[in-house]
Amino acid sequence: MRVLPDERGPADASGTPLPESKVEQPPLIRRTELVAFALVFLLAICVAVVLYVGKAFFLPVVSAFVVGTMLSPAASFLERYRIPRALSAVLIVSAVGAGAALMVGLISAPLVEWSTRLPELGAQLKDKMHVFDRPLALWHELQTMVGIPAGSGTGFPLPKFDWVEPAIGFLSPTFTEFLLFIATLILFIASWRDLRRALIMTFADHAARLRMLRILNEIEDHLGGYLLTVTMINMGVGVATGAICAITSTPNPAGLGALAAALNFFPIIGPIAMFVILALVGVVTASTLGAGLIAALLFGGVTFLDGHFVTPTIIGRRLELNALAVFVALAFWTWLWGPMGGFLSSPLLMVALVLKEHLMPVDSPQLPPD
Repeated sequence: MRVLPDERGPADASGTPLPESKVEQPPLIRRTELVAFALVFLLAICVAVVLYVGKAFFLPVVSAFVVGTMLSPAASFLERYRIPRALSAVLIVSAVGAGAALMVGLISAPLVEWSTRLPELGAQLKDKMHVFDRPLALWHELQTMVGIPAGSGTGFPLPKFDWVEPAIGFLSPTFTEFLLFIATLILFIASWRDLRRALIMTFADHAARLRMLRILNEIEDHLGGYLLTVTMINMGVGVATGAICAITSTPNPAGLGALAAALNFFPIIGPIAMFVILALVGVVTASTLGAGLIAALLFGGVTFLDGHFVTPTIIGRRLELNALAVFVALAFWTWLWGPMGGFLSSPLLMVALVLKEHLMPVDSPQLPPD
């Protein structure tokens, strides 16, 4: 007769049952989860390809949706004073366009003036850069010693401007894209209430409708607050930059201040570009190299205070954004859609975080504490 093992657990050689193990086994990745992850990854690649190929259509439409969501609280505010929403949309878009045109006018005036003086400015820059002749000569000698052919001459080489025309073509949207953006923006703001209602009523379940309402309210609240807060901060940066340029006798302080405010809408890249511009303008126009760098260094101090204290204190209370996530989103959307994609990177990241917060289950597995 065969002896069956004890059903209460495994037994050792003496027949005594062994205690059950309390050690938790690590979760295993199932084949279905791996397939689902691969499908989501392929779907993300397909969506990115479609957005890149269809940039002429998707960029103005998505930009209008994001900007329209930011400006919808202003339309609701005007609607409380019995102004029709369609008229509010036209007034808001006209006001924003007038502000943008004013900034473009302030920025373009010094650019037009400097473009007519490029040969003179190039000669001045070459004279100022003679301080680097000796280090460049030592560098050429080092290249010759290690067997690398050095370039002819030891003077400071002037930059080439062959990239100006392609850069302008890359930065400037076509008239069709601009018209599509304006028309979509006005219609989106005017019909946002109906769109909200349609999105909510799409779901039959009451809980799903309530969740969609909360998602839309939070997205509108975050984007509207983000636009207002960032605009006020960037205007402060622009005023501070104009004051710095006026104190350091840098030409066209109003234009440089407006340029600093506009570039500050692009995280990380904008302040760096403005620092380089101030350094170049200061070096060309100042009497000495050290005096020319004062404005750029003071602007660096302003952006340091803004990036480490002002913006995190104000925006971080509303929605905390990880610096790495902001940088990766900025790099991705700038690569995908150019400068306008860089402007949309932070708002789109906010929308993604709001969707994650509401759609991901609260009781999802968490990592153990450090």
